[in-house]
Amino acid sequence: MLSMSKESLRRLLIRGEFDEFPDDASMHATARMADMLQQFSGALPSDCPSTDERFLMEEIAVLEEAKGINGLPNFLPRNAFLTLLRRKVKGISHAPGEFVRKVWAYIEEVVIRVLLHHSENYTQIQPLIRRASQNLIGNMRNQSLHFMREIIFMEMVADYTSNPDYMKKWTELMGGHDDFIKVIENYFGRSSLELQYFGEVEVGHLRQYAAMAEQAFDMRMRIVAYWKIVVLRLVDTVGLHIIYSVNWLVEREMEKEIVRDLVGPRMSGLERMLDESPATAAKRERLRRSIELLKESKEVVAEIMDRVVTAIN
Repeated sequence: MLSMSKESLRRLLIRGEFDEFPDDASMHATARMADMLQQFSGALPSDCPSTDERFLMEEIAVLEEAKGINGLPNFLPRNAFLTLLRRKVKGISHAPGEFVRKVWAYIEEVVIRVLLHHSENYTQIQPLIRRASQNLIGNMRNQSLHFMREIIFMEMVADYTSNPDYMKKWTELMGGHDDFIKVIENYFGRSSLELQYFGEVEVGHLRQYAAMAEQAFDMRMRIVAYWKIVVLRLVDTVGLHIIYSVNWLVEREMEKEIVRDLVGPRMSGLERMLDESPATAAKRERLRRSIELLKESKEVVAEIMDRVVTAIN
């Protein structure tokens, strides 16, 4: 029973085969999990979220609080960038946890359905199988939630990437730097300009923050370029974690945990497995009644034959 269940789950959850349930799309597990990952990815903001109504005022506020009396002029403080990054990552910190809860709820449905299907002749142990599966998947869900908290925390405390797209994107965005500075420094000129990625932006309000405007501009371009790295890394990490966890569940944990739960203390699970199922007991009772009926029929026939013989004599 367990070996057949394991092979079925390999097909459904790992290899993406669904010949056992060709007409039931809810059991086409790899496709459904891919849909969930796609929904998770789509729910994350691909563009860096911003809370300011006026261009760069969020960065200006952070720089105001991060300044020090011994800081070099026109030098971008790393703690300011991390403060801004933490704020934006915190805004999406709930998404990975919600995703893994949804995925593991679906996996639990598939696993229990397969196990109950292959144990339909052992109805006396099906409650144990269901409980063991729920306990195992509950533990794995908790491990996934812990891992999600860790990767969010890592993104909040460190700004690192080896992806060359970051520098490429930042360089492109900084292409508007000189025009931006010219508009800021020209108090009697226009107060807006066209920037790549942002479109037409109003910058006249930044003239009163001229000392920090250049730093704020640099910080915004860095956070925009880095945000795409964060989102892609988050989606990739979550997807790889689910693939690894499903493989670990099917190949390593499921059979071991279910056997442990079925055996139970003092081999009580094995004793229950040796008990007759209700279906078998019902068949045995029908067979017993049939035998009794045949015995009664035999006695009646014998009595009739005796009467016939006596009448002939």
